[in-house]
Amino acid sequence: MTFETGLVLGIISLAVVLFFTEKFTVDTVAIGVMVLFMLLGILDLKEGMAGFANSATITVAAMFVISQAIFKTGILDQVSVYLGSQAAKSETALIFSLMLTSGLLSAFINDTAVVALLMPAVMQISDKNQIPPSKLLMPLSFGALMGGICTLLGTSTNILVSGIAEKAGLPSFGVFEMSAMGLVFLAAGTLYMVTLGKWLLPSRNPNTGQSDSYDLGNYLIEITITEAYEQLQEPILKQKIFKDGDTKPLQIVREDGKQVKVYPNTVVLSGDVIRVTVDQKHLERLKKTKGVEIKADLDWSSETASGQDEKLFEAIVTPNSFLVNESIKSVRFRSLFEQVTVIGIRHRKGLLDKLIAGSTLKSGDVLLLRATEETIQSIDRSEDLLLVSGRKTEILNKLQVVLTLGILGLVIGSAALGIFPITLSATAGALAMVMLRAITPDEAYKAIDWKVIFMLAGVLSMGAALEKTGGAQLIGQGVLDLFGSYGPRIVLSAIFALTFLLTNVMSNNATAALLAPIAISIAASMDVEARPFLMAVTFAASLSFMTPMGYQTNTMIYNPGNYRFSDYMKVGTPLNILFWIIASIFIPIFFPF
Repeated sequence: MTFETGLVLGIISLAVVLFFTEKFTVDTVAIGVMVLFMLLGILDLKEGMAGFANSATITVAAMFVISQAIFKTGILDQVSVYLGSQAAKSETALIFSLMLTSGLLSAFINDTAVVALLMPAVMQISDKNQIPPSKLLMPLSFGALMGGICTLLGTSTNILVSGIAEKAGLPSFGVFEMSAMGLVFLAAGTLYMVTLGKWLLPSRNPNTGQSDSYDLGNYLIEITITEAYEQLQEPILKQKIFKDGDTKPLQIVREDGKQVKVYPNTVVLSGDVIRVTVDQKHLERLKKTKGVEIKADLDWSSETASGQDEKLFEAIVTPNSFLVNESIKSVRFRSLFEQVTVIGIRHRKGLLDKLIAGSTLKSGDVLLLRATEETIQSIDRSEDLLLVSGRKTEILNKLQVVLTLGILGLVIGSAALGIFPITLSATAGALAMVMLRAITPDEAYKAIDWKVIFMLAGVLSMGAALEKTGGAQLIGQGVLDLFGSYGPRIVLSAIFALTFLLTNVMSNNATAALLAPIAISIAASMDVEARPFLMAVTFAASLSFMTPMGYQTNTMIYNPGNYRFSDYMKVGTPLNILFWIIASIFIPIFFPF
């Protein structure tokens, strides 16, 4: 091993650790590594920046625009009607329909956006049919992941590996080349989820009540005790507001800033800020209690909360939101949501360290907001917060539906038939969407997830550095030394296992960018076709079910479903093992060595 190879492997190892710890965002780490490679002379300027001009990066950006134009037509909002009819049949029928619906949509549209669009409908169905959200949201996310591997356009990972193959002088992936194998995974995964998976899914916090606010559980809020409170100097155990157990005190912050633990004999004093967990129903009763004021990031008392034009709404912090790692009182939060008051946040570990206004937001956090109908719709359009309650259904525009689906069909058809490369057809399709006013230029720019674009450009530099310094060959040889004597099928099985283990703890795109060059190197050393190894990396990189951080959609459903880390391990581990076995058997059949 040369010094340069060791340096590259060391930098990439550090990046993997940073991906896992989430100390910095994935795109920040990826770009940081890219810059470091250029500063150290490992890659020159052209090689380092090549990721921005890569066909995969351009194609992904274009598909973001096309997906957003499809959402704007309102056609996906009609899906909730179908899902509601399945819920009336049985829970099993609903889970089956959820898996197939999210899977088929994700085959052509960004899977994160599909889950974001369907989640409010699923929460409504959960509330109406008294089915715990924990029984539905994991099938929704898993179905989207399985559907994403059914076509080249299903997820950015597929496009990324195809771009790496093309750069290495191999044929790029066909639009439907992955479909047969992808459908095997989708069918097997759906069967698993309606049988063993359904039994393993937790049944937690069923919703009650028929309202347009799909109560996602208890929120952590802060109440201030004033001189008008009737039970001053009395201990917690005698406090009427806590007697029914629906409002639970967690901590008291005194006027001097001292944090006091709550015990049955702890007395309540004027000026106390009491941190409590409460659901929306009992919050209404709490704010009417004399001497109790709801403390929020802005001053808010029971009097100002009673305005008829203001309501309570629930919203989820999206995985790619700029609010991740920001506090509610930050300037960035206030600049975008200045007319919105954050009343509470879904209780999670670590929230007692700071007051709510100073709490750092994480992907998947659920916020309880007070705002007017007009203001809340601006939040829904921001794509930084996913509105779960109070979201307006798009009015179906039949002309735009025909035009938009027609353009999508042309993009897919021209690429599938080899008339144009997918990069050109997708870019032309995005341009056509703008020119036909299916989406405005501003909306098109906002539709592109720039974090993903920068992350793709950054992780491509890792693969380039591995190839240039011989790191890919070195790691590939290590894999061959361990498994090469058993034949290519076992080597493929090992690559699939390594990929799905890595992608459960770090970005799927970063995993694919690192392992695809290694897979190509292994194939060259064994003198066999690289296609099956590349497909193993591609499929496994998106099939991450064992952790909530394995994929963005898993993170999105974590808090709304009231899941625990162990739930993903319990449901996802058997599924990943099942797919490992299926991949080891069927990938060489569909993609011979």
